[in-house]
Amino acid sequence: MDKMTSAVNEADCANIRVEDSSVANMIEWLRGRGKILIVCHDNPDPDSIAAAVALRHLILIKTGQDAVLSYGGVIGRSENRKMVELLEISLVPICELNLSQFAVICMVDTQPGAGNNSLPAEQQVHLVIDHHPPKKEFSDIFWVDVRENYGASATILYEYLNSQKVSINTKLATSLFYAIKSETQDLGREWSKADREAYLKLLPISNNQILYDIIHPPVPRDYFSAFHTAIENSRVFGEMLIFNLHKIENPDLVAELADFLLREQGIKYVFGMGWFNGTQILSMRSLKPDAKLGLVLQQVIAGIGTAGGHGMIAGGQVRDVREDEHSQLELEEILIGRLFKVFNLEPVAGERLI
Repeated sequence: MDKMTSAVNEADCANIRVEDSSVANMIEWLRGRGKILIVCHDNPDPDSIAAAVALRHLILIKTGQDAVLSYGGVIGRSENRKMVELLEISLVPICELNLSQFAVICMVDTQPGAGNNSLPAEQQVHLVIDHHPPKKEFSDIFWVDVRENYGASATILYEYLNSQKVSINTKLATSLFYAIKSETQDLGREWSKADREAYLKLLPISNNQILYDIIHPPVPRDYFSAFHTAIENSRVFGEMLIFNLHKIENPDLVAELADFLLREQGIKYVFGMGWFNGTQILSMRSLKPDAKLGLVLQQVIAGIGTAGGHGMIAGGQVRDVREDEHSQLELEEILIGRLFKVFNLEPVAGERLI
């Protein structure tokens, strides 16, 4: 197979711009190769969805080839479902696809071996575009663009579109803008100059009414029940807050509640968990830019699960966890014990939030 890897090291990230000719060469490599699949991470968030949509648009405009967008898990959060609905984004569960029919496999906002996607480990991958730290060497992958200091994968795809002078319609602009907005918390968390430039350029051509409707979707009653459970179960250990949602109907709730509870006065770290369909979903948040939560969470679940993230945000999963209360509480004790060890905290009971 032809090789052309555009791997970006952390030291090179400050002012990185993929050369127009490199992106053009990547597009030419794709031309005429057959069916293309673009894989999002499991339970995809706006950044993963928007990056996939943008890559599909780029390929379609430049080569005439369409691509299938796929994901594992569920699209659970109400905002994400509303985004897919209002922007008319077509996504297919990966379990419904015959992967052997695809000549090219692309991954956006995730990577082979990351543990947060449903692509089989033995499946050959040809393109990886992501803003999370690399999980392994990518010598066997044709195109790799990993920019750790970018706040959103959508920003990388925005730059691709610009470099190839591909017009961005209102729906695509709205998708990309919302991705950057949500991923960086309105440029308040882990953003780069490139994210800010994309954010400001996309805002004027986005649909404000659709954005409002995405941000303020109707939510089911169990959404409020999850808030009640999180608040009731939260325990405070100095600057750290820990909560367990137990069984949840939507895996995105863990990250959403972690963001919400980080607002508690005096709290600098939040560690949350919840059980969904056989998997313990984990999320960490911090107000400290140098918290290195991706590395922290990897240490916490080393040997029993997978995790990744950045300085202030991280997520992970422990698979094949039984639903019964004893199994979940046993795992909770293990995880909290490991967390205390990483942070050099004494294993005390902690204070209830309310």
